[in-house]
Amino acid sequence: MIITTSNSAPGDHPACPSGSIILAAVDVEWTKNYRVRNGNIPFCYSVAWLTLPVSGTPADLDAASFSYLSAYVDSPMETQDLISSADDTLAHVLHHAALIAGHQLCSDLAVLSRAAGRLLQAATELHAAWQRRRLPAGAGPRIIDTRYDIGHLLSGTSRRLVDVCADLDLDVTQPELRGTSMTALHRHWTETREVSAREKISVLNLRHSLSTALAAAHAAEGGHWKPGLNVNQKLAAGLGDAFAWTQAPAFRALLEHHQ
Repeated sequence: MIITTSNSAPGDHPACPSGSIILAAVDVEWTKNYRVRNGNIPFCYSVAWLTLPVSGTPADLDAASFSYLSAYVDSPMETQDLISSADDTLAHVLHHAALIAGHQLCSDLAVLSRAAGRLLQAATELHAAWQRRRLPAGAGPRIIDTRYDIGHLLSGTSRRLVDVCADLDLDVTQPELRGTSMTALHRHWTETREVSAREKISVLNLRHSLSTALAAAHAAEGGHWKPGLNVNQKLAAGLGDAFAWTQAPAFRALLEHHQ
């Protein structure tokens, strides 16, 4: 399994200074087969971490850095390894994050659990927390699902993540999907081992996590940005040279682009 992280080890998380909380946003990608029972197979997931103030003054997220973890199967034979890794990561998120975000998080958790065919402790616990998220606050982290919980911030009707981001003035242009699809890219990786195909999905997945984190931070009144925040610029800065795809001309061309 291929793990890429900005932290010193996969089980680490960013430091949380006094007066701050940690927000963790989770996103899972899977092959989709709705004709076969439990036919949706996860192959990639990521977590983006933000540190937010608890002072009541929203952070300037234009300049804020993020930490991340990205995991991808090296071959389809590693599906169960990926699922176990995801459950371990979710346990870490539940323990350390005061705010957990996802975009239709329930679907990500369901796909992991069904493909596992066994009890996933952390995924089950997080799903239970997701179901309770609109009840009066109790113990444990707050959950924000950016598909279902931030409609009061949006003017449009679509709840696709890319449309939610556009409504919030986040530029999340996705060059990875020009002329192709995620399914085709993943198949290309598994059949040809072309690293660029895998990296495109990893970066796409991280964009999903990061933009979900930004949207949730805004919904929680923990952060703001100037209209047109270029999320690809944040990715390029935060990922550095971890993925060669972010150095490709097609990606670099987006770094001066705004909506």
